[in-house]
Amino acid sequence: MCTAIRFSDGNGHLYLARNLDWESGYGEQVVVTPSGTTATSPFGAVAATPHAVIGMGIVEQGTPLYFDCGNDAGLAVAGLNFPGYAHYAPGPVEGATNVAAFEFPLWAASQFSSVDEVEAALAHVVIVDRPIDEKYPSSLLHWIIGDAERSIVVEHTEDGLHVFDDDVDVLANQPGFGWHHDNLRNYLNASPDFPDNRVVGRAHLTPFGSGSQMRGIPGDYYSPSRFVRAAYVNAHYPGKSDEMENVNRAFHTLQQVAMVEGSAAMSSGEFEKTIYTGLFSSRTGRYYWNTYDDSTIRSVALDDHGLALEARGISVRGS
Repeated sequence: MCTAIRFSDGNGHLYLARNLDWESGYGEQVVVTPSGTTATSPFGAVAATPHAVIGMGIVEQGTPLYFDCGNDAGLAVAGLNFPGYAHYAPGPVEGATNVAAFEFPLWAASQFSSVDEVEAALAHVVIVDRPIDEKYPSSLLHWIIGDAERSIVVEHTEDGLHVFDDDVDVLANQPGFGWHHDNLRNYLNASPDFPDNRVVGRAHLTPFGSGSQMRGIPGDYYSPSRFVRAAYVNAHYPGKSDEMENVNRAFHTLQQVAMVEGSAAMSSGEFEKTIYTGLFSSRTGRYYWNTYDDSTIRSVALDDHGLALEARGISVRGS
């Protein structure tokens, strides 16, 4: 499972971050797609790449399969697991912009510079169940797409494509975003404030300490609980001004919903854990990440030279 957040530093810069939770990784690494790259696109939705893209993913058949990524215009996207709800078109639809499920993050990040542009284009989009190859069937996902101003959630279900204004800048897994958003109404009482003393009968009661008005915020790893907890922390985290303060904000926030091995088993019996946490900053065009086994936060910038990236074991698509 996964959790994602978006926020701005108030100076026109986007920060979009996510946890990827699963029992094991896929050999993912930071992948850079320079502008001008000719992409493999089954229906021509990504015939060219006007924007450079950086993010976490794998490369299959010479094609970047991004789990999350950002571009040189300050737009970012992350795909989160959505089984039981995601349903793609079985084939291309005449007259529509047909986007294969595997290329949706690359399509959004390489073609557009703002959420407004993506949202307008989505009015004509059908997401098609066309895998890159037999090795990687189409992943059942929904996506959060953000810029410095706002974010949206994109879900392609059995009754078609739906776009939601994500006014809480958070996404988790199933059920759908609309359900998660309504569920937040169960936690209207939650507050970071220090409570006043209370008089009960003749007793004057004082709180044990801070945090008492957070009681009720769920602490488990269930998707509805992670959505609520991430929304609470993301909404109340104080605004920060410089780059590293905002990087720390993103990683600290996602630590609140990170999964620890041995605590939550999947239906297979394997335990989920947070394989990696990734963050795109539009302020520096830099991608930050750490992993379950190494909490050191590393980073690569879009303007890093290709040879330097290759020397650090990072794939550069099209270089």
